[in-house]
Amino acid sequence: MEKYLKLLISDDSDEFAREYGSEFQKVGFEVTYAPKDGITLLERIESIQPDLVLLDLFMPRLDGIGVIRSAGKRSGVKKPKFVVMSGYGNPTLEREIMTAGASYFVICPFNAANLAENMRQLCDPSIGSTAKINPFYQPSLEIQVTEILHQIGVPAHIKGYHYLRDSIIMSIEQPDIINAVTKQLYPSVAKRYETTSSRVERAIRHAIEVAWDRGDVDVLNSYFGYTIHNTRGKPTNSEFIAMISDKLRLQMRNAS
Repeated sequence: MEKYLKLLISDDSDEFAREYGSEFQKVGFEVTYAPKDGITLLERIESIQPDLVLLDLFMPRLDGIGVIRSAGKRSGVKKPKFVVMSGYGNPTLEREIMTAGASYFVICPFNAANLAENMRQLCDPSIGSTAKINPFYQPSLEIQVTEILHQIGVPAHIKGYHYLRDSIIMSIEQPDIINAVTKQLYPSVAKRYETTSSRVERAIRHAIEVAWDRGDVDVLNSYFGYTIHNTRGKPTNSEFIAMISDKLRLQMRNAS
């Protein structure tokens, strides 16, 4: 790799470095370790300004979510990408982690080579990834959809983000629903959030517009093709949902 990226890890034990460190270095990371302490880690983030931080969810003084929310608030300090490690997970916990701003959530123990590939791709989506899903890391469907929306550039704080995520998940679980967006999909999402179908439709359209204005060109092209991007045309709500759900469904089929 010609370009080395700074990786900061919240574990300075010899065992962790010995078991995982070399795999991260192989894909082009310059690895620095910090004690497993939230406040100390936050200080190291501000001094080192890494490209990516691999941190534990549960740490003394400040947990992983607290670190993510606090990082980058100081003027002149860039906010890195975050990959959160935990010994267990559940949908509620995963949702909170991803909503806080994490790019990835991994259950320990994990396959270091696969995680290294995925982390490198998070920092540089244009390089692609040869990693395959391994038995130690099987992210939930919600986590996978959340990660894609983050990559595309849909901000998590707008309503359309949540409506899009649920719409994509529904389309994966019920493929035929994409053929009845107005009559079935929007009403189903609207009922879940106690709103109206028209508001769901407008919020999703707004989320797509925001992603198209601020999203990474290479990431958008990887999902929607060069034709759409070159003409600056945006996919319709149904096209956006269908393309993402089809891609994920294919990935899941290949991984099984």
